Amino acid sequence: MAARNPTRSVRVGNVTIGGDQPIVVQSMAATRTQDVAATVRQVRLLEAAGADLVRVAVDSRKDVAALAEVRAQTSAPLSVDLQENYRLCVEVAPYVDKIRYNPGHLHHHEKQKSVAEKVAFIAETAAANDCAIRVGVNCGSIDPRMLERYPGDHVSAIVASAAEHCALLDQLGFERYVVSLKDSDWKQVVEVNRRFAAERPDVPLHLGVTEAGMPPEGVIKTRVAFEQLVSQGIGDTVRVSLTVPFDDKGLEISTAREILADIEAGRFRSVPPRFDEGLNIISCPSCSRVENEKFVELAQDVKAMTEYAQEHEITIAVMGCRVNGPGETDDADLGLWCGPAAVNLKRGEESLGHYSYGDILPRLKQELDQIIEAQT
Repeated sequence: MAARNPTRSVRVGNVTIGGDQPIVVQSMAATRTQDVAATVRQVRLLEAAGADLVRVAVDSRKDVAALAEVRAQTSAPLSVDLQENYRLCVEVAPYVDKIRYNPGHLHHHEKQKSVAEKVAFIAETAAANDCAIRVGVNCGSIDPRMLERYPGDHVSAIVASAAEHCALLDQLGFERYVVSLKDSDWKQVVEVNRRFAAERPDVPLHLGVTEAGMPPEGVIKTRVAFEQLVSQGIGDTVRVSLTVPFDDKGLEISTAREILADIEAGRFRSVPPRFDEGLNIISCPSCSRVENEKFVELAQDVKAMTEYAQEHEITIAVMGCRVNGPGETDDADLGLWCGPAAVNLKRGEESLGHYSYGDILPRLKQELDQIIEAQT
């Protein structure tokens, strides 16, 4: 196995990412942040499973108030996901050790301000509060400017977006940052991280396959991506993203540690025959952005209902929130993104309406049967 890339060390609370430190294993709380008791319980569950770092999400000032209470009840290193409101970093920074922002979300608010100004605001806030930063680039929410610059080439758009934000932080003299470049396709994850690591071998990388889905498929996708990257010295912290019930989130930690241990011992597993052929179900991990816990059950029901379509080259995406749902279902043949009371059904980028959790499966089957009929 190749030696790890000589990345800089980034301190996150009492954890260090990069340098000569062991690969850090992390996960994300699946509960709604405003449910303080449930979120604290989730953080403790992940800690007990062996998590080095736990991420939570904030999307409103009510979330910030809840985060303050969570912080008071746990000493675990915490990372916060800013969602689409970058200005909330001022309010959350006192309670966390790392701030994650998505370059693709910075254009949503205060459009009169430049991206550079917004990054400077985040960096200054992080520095003032002894926080690290994660620049998190995601396939479903790529900066629109990069999509225009690289039409039809998501890999180049993702790498360029990450590189741009590294340059902005470097110009500000802020070095306590890590980068993640994620996709739901494990092959794309390998490609973007290889390309970025070749360009910026000094920057610690957070690895993960976003919306990997349910076990065992989600575990296999993540494993093969990690095997390809970690064995080449790429990767300083990892997150396994699985669609599992909230009480089973510790599986993400144990799976990550098992994969890393196997790579270290030289135990590599081949991809099952025809693994990338036929029906492909993409589903996001259960996280604190999920607005209805029925999302996990729905994903499992979709998997069971679609067994008859296994031989067909069709992608179905099941997303749990409004933040990632709309964009990350666009590339699927059929997409479901779940709100508090209803599920939004899409065919490609076309919206087909909103359905109750009880009515969505038969409606999805109608569309699936139409696609199968058109293919045969």
